[in-house]
Amino acid sequence: MAAAEPALTVRREFARPDPAHVHALTGIAVGWVVDAMGRQGALDHRIRPIGAAAAFTGVALAVRSRARDNLAAWAAIDYAQPGDVVVIETGDYEQASVVGDAWLGVAHNKGVVACVTDGLVRDVVGIDAVGIPVFARGVSPNSPFKDGPGEIGLSVVIGGLAVHSGDILVGDKNGVVVVPRERAAEIVARLAAVAAKEAEMDEAIRAGAKSATWVQATIAAKGVRFVD
Repeated sequence: MAAAEPALTVRREFARPDPAHVHALTGIAVGWVVDAMGRQGALDHRIRPIGAAAAFTGVALAVRSRARDNLAAWAAIDYAQPGDVVVIETGDYEQASVVGDAWLGVAHNKGVVACVTDGLVRDVVGIDAVGIPVFARGVSPNSPFKDGPGEIGLSVVIGGLAVHSGDILVGDKNGVVVVPRERAAEIVARLAAVAAKEAEMDEAIRAGAKSATWVQATIAAKGVRFVD
């Protein structure tokens, strides 16, 4: 007789990023991080902030949950470390929430700094009361079951991107960007150039610029055809 499928599959130990890289990405605008990654790396726009809080930086703890079930999400809190972001894959399930304010409250007590899911959440007033960022596809008061199966500490795919436990996530009101752990040093090193470019543009705008100099340079290099 075949053994019954376990309720959970858990990887307790996985490679975590250098804390210095997490610190270096803290407070950096998501758009800047995307630019440092070659203009990519953000989750699908439908995964958006729910509630008032939006800004965070943390280490991904990936959770795969069966549709309309949150046993894995609840169990993941026991394995979370302070500074973690719980990332929950539901397969874009939209008929019920995967977590609500009670889950968030317990996760916050454990040190979780944000929750990101491709599913739905509930209890918006309570989410604001807990105060940590929640990104989801939307809101539904319908509640999940707690049976499993599910996975914790492995990898998930949400918002069109793979997220591995140990990756760094950065979020703000513009969305969430995933920084692969093995690329973190490279991305951090590129931020200075991004910041310098942004500062140059800001200074030009303050000085009254009515055109971007790079536009004319590009046209000069590539040519333009006038038809009037």
